[in-house]
Amino acid sequence: MDEPVRVMVVDDHPMWRDAVGRDLAAAGFEVVAVAASGGEALARFNASRPRVVVLDLQIPAPGGVEVTAEVIRQDPSARVLILSASGEQDDVLAAVKAGATGYLVKSASREELLAAVRRVAAGDTVFTPGLAGLVLGEFRRLSGGTPEAESDPAHHPELTERETEVLRMVAKGMSYKQIAERLVLSHRTVQNHVQNTLRKLQMHNRVELTRYAIEQGLDEPAEEPGRG
Repeated sequence: MDEPVRVMVVDDHPMWRDAVGRDLAAAGFEVVAVAASGGEALARFNASRPRVVVLDLQIPAPGGVEVTAEVIRQDPSARVLILSASGEQDDVLAAVKAGATGYLVKSASREELLAAVRRVAAGDTVFTPGLAGLVLGEFRRLSGGTPEAESDPAHHPELTERETEVLRMVAKGMSYKQIAERLVLSHRTVQNHVQNTLRKLQMHNRVELTRYAIEQGLDEPAEEPGRG
């Protein structure tokens, strides 16, 4: 039997923080810590080592973006899911660049939150509808155009053909479930391909992988010989 996912909840509003913690615990997650400020969050992160940090951006210093960056610096395998009242572009992009692998606005339902924590814990990326396109668009902008062909990981000997195929779909912002359905694979198989690719490219999460894939032009339509 799988062990419950360890989660820490960080929010300076006690009622909201307690409600999120109760919902997570009732759904089978292990809430190992709660915190009301950035300083408290970092101290308790060190002590409790959660798998997922559910984090508000607007908390007493250090703020959510700084906490995200420090959490990922201390433990690159940790996952940060932002749960914020703000859906502003600058806030979303700052959080993602700091290492957050998910971003929900607080209008999300209880079911959406629980599903997001599960997916982030499994290594997927999760964004409130409309925000995924924003993040992908910013990564494309930062990539600065078409890469040189020789840098294309499609020709990189370390990656298998299937890993490259999965990487192309990651670059398009597809979830593990969507990739599994498209390729007629199990969710676990897709997850394994992504984990193998992360290891080979020495990266830590899907946000880094997505940005890398876009920089290599893998979000562009690929030629598919033999398919009508």
